[in-house]
Amino acid sequence: MVRISLDLMGGDHGPQVIIPGAAKALERHPDIRFVLYGLEAECLPILEKYPKVKAASTFHACEIAIAMDEKPSQALRRGRGKASMWQAIDAINRNEADVVVSAGNTGALMAMSVFCLRTMAGIQRPAIAAIWPTLKGESIVLDVGATIGADAQQLMDFALMGGAMARALFEMDRPTIGLLNVGVEEMKGQEDVKEAGRLIREANLDGIDYFGFVEGDDIGRGTVDVVVTEGFSGNIALKAAEGTARQIAEYLRAAMSRTLLAKIGYILAKGAFDRLREKMDPRKVNGGVFLGLNGVVIKSHGGADAEGFAAAIDVGYDMVRNGLKAKIETDLDKYRATRAPEGTPTGAGGEV
Repeated sequence: MVRISLDLMGGDHGPQVIIPGAAKALERHPDIRFVLYGLEAECLPILEKYPKVKAASTFHACEIAIAMDEKPSQALRRGRGKASMWQAIDAINRNEADVVVSAGNTGALMAMSVFCLRTMAGIQRPAIAAIWPTLKGESIVLDVGATIGADAQQLMDFALMGGAMARALFEMDRPTIGLLNVGVEEMKGQEDVKEAGRLIREANLDGIDYFGFVEGDDIGRGTVDVVVTEGFSGNIALKAAEGTARQIAEYLRAAMSRTLLAKIGYILAKGAFDRLREKMDPRKVNGGVFLGLNGVVIKSHGGADAEGFAAAIDVGYDMVRNGLKAKIETDLDKYRATRAPEGTPTGAGGEV
């Protein structure tokens, strides 16, 4: 059984999308049990329409919903102990849930997650990891918005955590890791990026295979399994890719409806266009993972529909089933062992 805590009030549509999304996820994973948090008057009427979700859930009424445009500091002050988002996260601390999924305000979710769960020993800052569709399948990109600017050690931490996530999500033994840079040559890029490359290479860990520097176009190619960068450039890359996908879709839609011959061509090639639409559907890869915390937190797009939110739940389910947190802790311990002076103890969770 995988226990999933849901913030029903998060996102642009709240329980109207989240509960139907939970129903879709439950169909795929009957062993899910939900712990639901939200405003009673808004949530219970919708929950009644989904008896299977209701039967697999425990509902907890909350006093406050965090607004999508609320400042993280304000949300933390106003919602501490009371908001649906806070209580959904805190369910992990109370051992009532294995993972939390929210479509709510990203800054508030990160602030509350750090406050409630704390970062793992040795991790300076958490990261948000996104699943990215590529020509070869899928890859992981981190950070995509949690940390603006990162030094070499933080990039090293992101590489460790991204590698652990790739092993958990893709079930591979030694994922390839690349550092996003302005060129692949060793002399190019910022000093922190070059130093991070040296740290990753010299660590020589069993769980990751360091590829070297990669450029922006390597992300979509699937050159590596994990692309590591800091949150400013990572978030720009993510938003640029999403915008480009929408732009291409609009171009195709306009071209296919321009003339009668184009419309006939669309009908003849409909199967190919359907497969393209499936590949470019952002709902299929929804769900950013907050890495580096003492608990698994999944961030859904705020504008996701039911199918998109179900995909975010799927990611949380896979992270729990494949032991993401334990894999990160193991990799951190191995890395600490490579840096510890001979004879220095490096117990799990302890800093060297």
